[in-house]
Amino acid sequence: MSLAAKPRAIVITGPTGTGKTTLAVEVAERVDGEIISADSRQIYRHMDIGTAKPSAALRQRVPHHGLDVLDPDETYSAGRFARDASGRIEEVRGRGRVPLVVGGTGFFIRALLAPLGPEPEVEPDRRARLRRYLSDLRVDELHRWLERLDRKRAEQLQGEGGGQRIARSLEVVLLSGRRHSWWFARPPETPTLPARVFCLTLPRDELYRRIDERFERMLAAGLLDEVRALSARYPERSPGLKSLGYAELSVHLRGACTLEQAVEEAKRSTHRFARRQLTWFRHQLPDDTIWLDAERPVAELTAAVVQSWMHSDADLARG
Repeated sequence: MSLAAKPRAIVITGPTGTGKTTLAVEVAERVDGEIISADSRQIYRHMDIGTAKPSAALRQRVPHHGLDVLDPDETYSAGRFARDASGRIEEVRGRGRVPLVVGGTGFFIRALLAPLGPEPEVEPDRRARLRRYLSDLRVDELHRWLERLDRKRAEQLQGEGGGQRIARSLEVVLLSGRRHSWWFARPPETPTLPARVFCLTLPRDELYRRIDERFERMLAAGLLDEVRALSARYPERSPGLKSLGYAELSVHLRGACTLEQAVEEAKRSTHRFARRQLTWFRHQLPDDTIWLDAERPVAELTAAVVQSWMHSDADLARG
């Protein structure tokens, strides 16, 4: 995928733990920008420590949008993100400032850069009941269902791993009465976003080290208490409580494992997630994505992003 049009926003993405937030704030201050979150977990209220949500101090330095949008028991789709983020981008540009879309949720990024067709609006209670039922089915059972209800979509998802996306397509079929592939074929609700995309990368050993150190800092900052409070307030099946770190610590709080076991499992799960992210980015980001070595000093990375953006902005002015 290549975006040849003049960029209207900066996108900073990359696997968890690569320093996207710090870099984005530095860049935003240099280009007079505002940050729009593309993180599927930072949208949740009351989930601050475990999602590495930007601190109050950082939010004072640079305006942030798209944080604390939902309660942890609510769902949020990539399509809704694209609609919301598109509106925020235009609002930021309307103020004469630069939008920076920042986060590691690949489906959010792709939905914004190359939007899919619309999805049906359904009653949250109906979706929740169906989701609970589907969550108890094996991946092969889900795939058999989808083959019978939407063969084209089943073929698209063949070999892509876990059942979350298959279950999502089944939700669309069963709740709307139309195949998910039919909805994908509809014209997108938001236009393609021309953007200058930057992706941070790290050697695997260094990435794992940073992930582990960050999780230890989260624990020291009170993550276990945050999970305990959320578990007392929201149902176990809440989307937010399935997040990395929260899910593993919830198992410990239910007495099913020791804290040490939960911590090690959370770290391993985050390692696996970071690997999947990097694989996804390599195959799904635009061809003209600029890849940045996150081991470089933040000042150098900031200068590289700013220089690239200013060059594209100068081209836009000449055009």
